[in-house]
Amino acid sequence: MARHYARNVSAKTIGLLFFAASILIQHGTSGQRVKVEPEVSSYPGQTVNLRCAFPDSTGVQLTMVTWIYEPKDGDRTNIAVFHPSFGPSFPSNSPVTGRVVFKPTPIELTSPSIEIKDVKMSDEGKYICEYATYPDGNEQGITQLIMLAKPVNLASIVTVNAGTQSVVVARCESKNGRPAAKIKWVTTANGNSSEKETTAADNTVTVTSEYRMVPRSVDNGKDISCVVEHRTQVKPESFPLKLAIQFPPEVTIEGYDNNWYLGRTNVALTCQAKANPVPSSVIWRTMSGEMPEVALVKSNELKVLKVDDTVNTTFVCEVKNRIGTTKDQVTVFVREPPKKDSNAGVVAGAIIGSLLALLLVAALVTVLVTRSRRQQQGYRANGGSDMKTRIFGGGKKASKNGTSGGSGSGGVAGGNNNGPVYVDRSPNQGLGEKNNHHQPFTMGARPEVVTGTPTAQDILLSNELDEAERRKFDEMADDERYDHFSGGGPILQLRPPPDQGDIIGDYMDDDMESQRDGSVISRTAVYV
Repeated sequence: MARHYARNVSAKTIGLLFFAASILIQHGTSGQRVKVEPEVSSYPGQTVNLRCAFPDSTGVQLTMVTWIYEPKDGDRTNIAVFHPSFGPSFPSNSPVTGRVVFKPTPIELTSPSIEIKDVKMSDEGKYICEYATYPDGNEQGITQLIMLAKPVNLASIVTVNAGTQSVVVARCESKNGRPAAKIKWVTTANGNSSEKETTAADNTVTVTSEYRMVPRSVDNGKDISCVVEHRTQVKPESFPLKLAIQFPPEVTIEGYDNNWYLGRTNVALTCQAKANPVPSSVIWRTMSGEMPEVALVKSNELKVLKVDDTVNTTFVCEVKNRIGTTKDQVTVFVREPPKKDSNAGVVAGAIIGSLLALLLVAALVTVLVTRSRRQQQGYRANGGSDMKTRIFGGGKKASKNGTSGGSGSGGVAGGNNNGPVYVDRSPNQGLGEKNNHHQPFTMGARPEVVTGTPTAQDILLSNELDEAERRKFDEMADDERYDHFSGGGPILQLRPPPDQGDIIGDYMDDDMESQRDGSVISRTAVYV
């Protein structure tokens, strides 16, 4: 028995030493020599240990120790006293009488801890361990006993009607907790919160928080959460909610595109209504009082099978719920049917385009032909003087009656038709044989040639003309009457080439052909 008792005492002593060491670690080496735990928490119905120690009593004589209870609101009360000579004492007027004892036993003055059983919420407060010492007097240490009570948390939405005054739209409570809970709100709605605390007889606290705002229809259904933080909870408790704001219907009519024309089919109007609570009825009517026969009404939709003149009216949609009645209207203007598209325009466009293209081509051809003719006329107009020069050479002029050159095989007399005659057919100059070129063309005779440029052979033959014959040709050149020439002799016409430059001579040489009888004729001339 003694051995068992000694083992228990040694174990308790070791525990007390560890307790004293922890207190020293927590509080350091302050001047306070009474070591206690600053705070102890407990739930109702549990047993709590309030530790106290005087580890260093060197130079001090410990006389007595007293435990004092000091509630939050009230006077101090002695709950336990220990004297080394008289032992422990527990006053009868103590609020913990019968539930408090010294621990451990036997009681040691250096560590007079107490134990309180079946603690209540009203036991919360300050517990003071006070030593009576000599010669220093009284010394003490204070422990705060905190009673914990896990609250019951709940949150709810307050249904309100839309208005202009700030009202409570949500409520959150943390009931019968100890200590008091902390409540906050999380939402995008524009409002604020207020709190109040109520302490019960058992010292528990109920915290009530209300969220207030000016309710609007646009805030209906918005998220709002109540978040409760408490010491007894591992993490904050959240209650997600949605605002419930009632408002009369907000009505709009959709579907009219301002293009309802006669004969159009399957058009519709839709009555869109936003309300809380949901609409109880949707009514369609017209300002004239009569619904067109072509209109079919089904719930919030008005469908027109085929637009006619009866649809040319004002349609009204009236929506009702428990809060109120709201309506919207739309006036339909029936238009004339659009003209049908046909291929006539396309065909007409194609025809006009083709005609324009043809006219463009014709104009282009006309321009080219006119230009070609002008070039030819210009060639003829500029070739007369050069022709005479090339025929008669050196610019010498023949007299009207004289002869030149003799009467050899290549000579030409004044009235002889056997010599070649080159006539310039330009518009400004004419050359006509008045008396000597009415004879028919015969083999061996030299034809009259109407051309712009003579060949080399022609120039050589022209040198055999006498002076009188040259003058005769000069007179013919001065007359310039090609259009009045009425001789019956053959006339050889040559086509001038496009270029009136140096290629004229080459063209004439290639076109003319010498005959066996000495005459020269054109390969391309037409004789009339």
